[in-house]
Amino acid sequence: MQSVEDDPEQLFRYSKYVSNSEVNSDQLQLAIEEAIAQSGTQPTRVRYFRYQMQNMIKRACEAAGLLPYPSRRTIALQQWLEDRYENVYPNEPGYQASHSPSVSRPLEVVNPLPDALMGQKWALVSLPAQDFAQMGEWDVGFGESFPLAATGVDPETPIPGFIIYSSRATPLAAWMSGLEIASVRAGQEESTNYASTNTKTARLLMDTGTTETWLLADLVSPQMQAEGQRFEDAKLAANNVHFIAVQESPESESFAGLWLMQDRSFG
Repeated sequence: MQSVEDDPEQLFRYSKYVSNSEVNSDQLQLAIEEAIAQSGTQPTRVRYFRYQMQNMIKRACEAAGLLPYPSRRTIALQQWLEDRYENVYPNEPGYQASHSPSVSRPLEVVNPLPDALMGQKWALVSLPAQDFAQMGEWDVGFGESFPLAATGVDPETPIPGFIIYSSRATPLAAWMSGLEIASVRAGQEESTNYASTNTKTARLLMDTGTTETWLLADLVSPQMQAEGQRFEDAKLAANNVHFIAVQESPESESFAGLWLMQDRSFG
């Protein structure tokens, strides 16, 4: 797990080429064990975003004694892949540009939050990016962050966020901590079990894991829909960096939960 204090340049990186005929759980287990040996550290879990390859990845991780977590909280990996797609792979013999079918997702299904964990109030807010440099000193029960320097966000840039206020803040944050929170967005689903005829910014949705989506709030009135659009505009201005937080009340000086996030393309 990363934090705001981490140095992106010090992250361990490992890569290995194999032929299509060698892509299987045994080869992946071998690559994982080689990476661990080179890094000199023993991880406790592995995050992966390739939904269509989850069975192979799970088998390889479990055989290597690691816990696999389907997740879109893989920002450093995505940045590295983007760099390799641009600067490394095109120089390889036989390279052909294409989109990997292993990142395709099923149709989105929006799940309602459990009734016992619904917040009483919520608010869309913003904090200057430079404030998150002190996040390690904040009173946060559950959560996760990453170094903002890796996202290209200026210190003065406002980082938009969604705060849930609940008398059950700690149970809600504890439940959310097991979801691998990837992003919050104001939008309209294309095809779900939660069909709506509302406008584009009719809901606030939370994406978790590799495929899950949760309904945080309905944006019913035109004013609320406009606020949702401002949230999306602020995300775009902040290179898609944003956060979600859980507090007992607006007067609270601590966070039951706080997660920093960045929307990224997966490939």
